[in-house]
Amino acid sequence: MSAAKDELYATDVADARWRKSSKSWAEYACVEVAELGGGAVAMRDSRHPERGDLRFTAEEWTAFCGGVRDGEFD
Repeated sequence: MSAAKDELYATDVADARWRKSSKSWAEYACVEVAELGGGAVAMRDSRHPERGDLRFTAEEWTAFCGGVRDGEFD
């Protein structure tokens, strides 16, 4: 893992302000994100937050969001 990723995963998210995606529906998987600073983001399943989260650097998050918009994950 890179130093940037190590730093992200060392960040304490206990007091993070999580917000649910507007695309999440109650009966389906719900995604929440929290900003970690510097454009970095943590993402988790709001129905199962105990499973942990994925963390993205600003560059990774930008690429991920672009892929979603472009339909790369359909």
